[in-house]
Amino acid sequence: MSPGKFLGSLGLDLPRLEPGKPGDPGLFGLDSMIWAVGRERILLAGGAAALLLQVAHPLVAAGVAAHSDFLADPFRRLQVTLDTTLRITFGDREQAMAAAEAVRRVHVRVRGRLLQPVGRFDSGTPYDASDPNLALWVHASLLATSLQVYGRFVRRLSLADRERYYQEAKPFARLFGVGDDVLPPDYRAFRVYLARMVEGPDLAVGGDARLLAAQILAPPVPLAARPALPPLRAVTAWLLPARLRGEFGLSWGRGERALVAGLGGPTRLAVQTLPGRLRYWPHHGIARARLPKNGNEQGRSSVFH
Repeated sequence: MSPGKFLGSLGLDLPRLEPGKPGDPGLFGLDSMIWAVGRERILLAGGAAALLLQVAHPLVAAGVAAHSDFLADPFRRLQVTLDTTLRITFGDREQAMAAAEAVRRVHVRVRGRLLQPVGRFDSGTPYDASDPNLALWVHASLLATSLQVYGRFVRRLSLADRERYYQEAKPFARLFGVGDDVLPPDYRAFRVYLARMVEGPDLAVGGDARLLAAQILAPPVPLAARPALPPLRAVTAWLLPARLRGEFGLSWGRGERALVAGLGGPTRLAVQTLPGRLRYWPHHGIARARLPKNGNEQGRSSVFH
């Protein structure tokens, strides 16, 4: 089942992106790696892994569990998150900034204290969604899984491609308060940061994370969507570091490894042969239609550059 059909079977119809201001490339632009990667619907296959990475941080998990409707309506959160990400990526400058501001207004209210000790964090430890370090971890989880999924199921990426994507994604992080004093300066430093987080004491799967993981890994989906869940679960296990895979109780045996290995080539071939209307998010087509056809559409907003 394709990601598009999977979304449709869940009843997740994303709001249509408005045409926007003619000629405005938004924050990134047609020639950007952000557009090239972000337009692919197949990135949805990494969504569960990105969420599990995020809630593996006890302070992130506490904020999500206490201040969102994820447990009651996980698909509503998926819909809002996808719509926000695609609007920031493909909207004109005004649309992108409005989507980011809507998230910031929500984050201002997401603060509290841990009710139980988790890992190195004691009971009563404060959390705040506006904390740049927490925002960096959320950003990093999305970045890392997007690159892994794209590299496996669309086309292999060189180190230069990854570096370019990482640098272009910095404006995305800055929109949510992740300043240059916190952001790793380049892709190699980003990989060091990821390894430090995974191997260090900041990540620990506690009670909140397990409750959220139950919804992420076994969502109450309609019958038509259920055939897609086993391969998606195997892909999720592949995307997670071994330590977290074990803490979330995900199996990674011979069957799962064979399934993911077998998905690579056929999925890349299928993705490459799909027509754009099925392969790409419609936001990409709307953004392209907003730009002129004389080659000047490759410009970027100068706000963050």
